[in-house]
Amino acid sequence: MNTHSFHPLTKAATLCCALGLAIGLAGCGGSTNPTPSEQESSPSSASSGAKLEGVSADGKPGQKPKISFKTPLTVTDKASAVLQEGDGDALQDGDHLCVRSVAVNAKDGKELDSTWEKGAPDCQIVVDHKTYGQYYDAFKSMKVNGTLGVGINDASGKAAGDNAYVMALTVVSKFKPLARATGEKARNIPADLPKVTLASNGKPSLDLNNYKPTDKLVAQPLITGNGPKVKADQSITAHYTGWLASDGKQFDSSWDKGEPADFSLDGVVKGWKQGLAGQTVGSQVLLVVPPSLGYGSSAQKGIPANSTLIFVVDILAAH
Repeated sequence: MNTHSFHPLTKAATLCCALGLAIGLAGCGGSTNPTPSEQESSPSSASSGAKLEGVSADGKPGQKPKISFKTPLTVTDKASAVLQEGDGDALQDGDHLCVRSVAVNAKDGKELDSTWEKGAPDCQIVVDHKTYGQYYDAFKSMKVNGTLGVGINDASGKAAGDNAYVMALTVVSKFKPLARATGEKARNIPADLPKVTLASNGKPSLDLNNYKPTDKLVAQPLITGNGPKVKADQSITAHYTGWLASDGKQFDSSWDKGEPADFSLDGVVKGWKQGLAGQTVGSQVLLVVPPSLGYGSSAQKGIPANSTLIFVVDILAAH
């Protein structure tokens, strides 16, 4: 869902991620250090309001459902239906949803892929009419542990075939991230570090302050939040801005995109994982990432090879 020039993620694409991109409900990268075109997931507009017919989900809410239908199933692309309403808290505007998914072939009913057995849930769906208008009413009628079925047919959209699937998305949890870092301002910040000032909306700006980076990671809290500690195997929702330590040039900022980003700490560059794990939700952290914990000798868009990188990261949620 989020598109950024810099993206410190390394994710292997799975079939379910590809299906998520196809329906505009989730975003997954398909390569190491993906570019914006690889990350982008546009809101769906096709087949608005079409209902997914003849599909059922059996099993205890919140656990992997068994998806059933008479085969072969005729699938209208992006048709949807609530298969299980759920038994947890009701979904509300602005909720970020963490989902597990299973994809089933419309031709023979066989399971193609599932995220129930691997990694953490995907938490990039937001209950937002502007972004997910086609599915908004369905989400608003659901609760946590509910399952939404979505038809995917990237062929004709009319007949079942090798390119037709049913994807079942189960909401296993939800959260609402903070808008910006909030907590107690840190004291006794080393005087030789770069200086950070904040705009009224929270976006940071940087004064290098004649800073001379070393080969060591710096993870200096600027604001200490009062939320839970971030675990090394979690994902975070964060606002961030990044600059080159060599000249202070900004190469990216989520603030300029108008929305925070979601990052798995199992997939980020080492400096992010080492510097953010153990920090608390609500914190703002100044990271100075040496090349050995960043991109090393590999140049990225806007980032020369062997660059030391400076970030200011607002940790808005951990999940």
